[in-house]
Amino acid sequence: MKKNYNYERKKLQLPEYGRHIHEMVDYLSTIEDRAERNHQAQAVIGVMGNLFPLLRDTADYTHKLWDHMFIMADFKLDVDSPYPIPSAEELAPRPAKMAYPTKKIAIKHYGKNVENILRSLRGVDDPEEVEEAIGNVARYMRTKSYEYNQEHPNNDVIIKDIKKMSDNMISVDETAIGNLRSEYKQHHQPFQKKGQHQSGYQNRQNKGGKGPKNQQQNKPAKPHRNHAK
Repeated sequence: MKKNYNYERKKLQLPEYGRHIHEMVDYLSTIEDRAERNHQAQAVIGVMGNLFPLLRDTADYTHKLWDHMFIMADFKLDVDSPYPIPSAEELAPRPAKMAYPTKKIAIKHYGKNVENILRSLRGVDDPEEVEEAIGNVARYMRTKSYEYNQEHPNNDVIIKDIKKMSDNMISVDETAIGNLRSEYKQHHQPFQKKGQHQSGYQNRQNKGGKGPKNQQQNKPAKPHRNHAK
């Protein structure tokens, strides 16, 4: 007896219809008479509809059945369909190729947006608006520089980077930049060497807490009775 495993069979395009429906659709391609092929295709559509009777009231239900039949036939079935025959490109369109940026970032740890903001300020005429925007950008640059270098940058570095990314087209108020403070805060945890970990019970003993030993030590001494006659 020849064994027939599923992994050796043809892949099901729409597994919800089962293998028998796929075999019916494959059989349609072997019928040479076009009229008979169209008649059998209508019968296959009826069988496919019987598998999901609850969906008959939905919109374009018959249209979907015909599309599914063409999908199972790998779009190679030549029959007269009451609806436009779909293609693989229409049902599964390929996404458009995205344009990959080719321009290099001047200073990578600041990112591209900082450079775009600084260049957009060259056309702003209001000096107060420019000064406020540069202050916000400088504060952000100081934060990103600390994250990247793990040390706070000097004001000269921030000013130099601003002029570089703006192509020396923006005048920077060095005093205002020096008065800015970064809002970035890093929480430091004290480093504890191996072997220094103490349990809560030991800490209570060291601090004179309510450990059992301390309770015994803190008890008042009992008065000695003199039994001498």
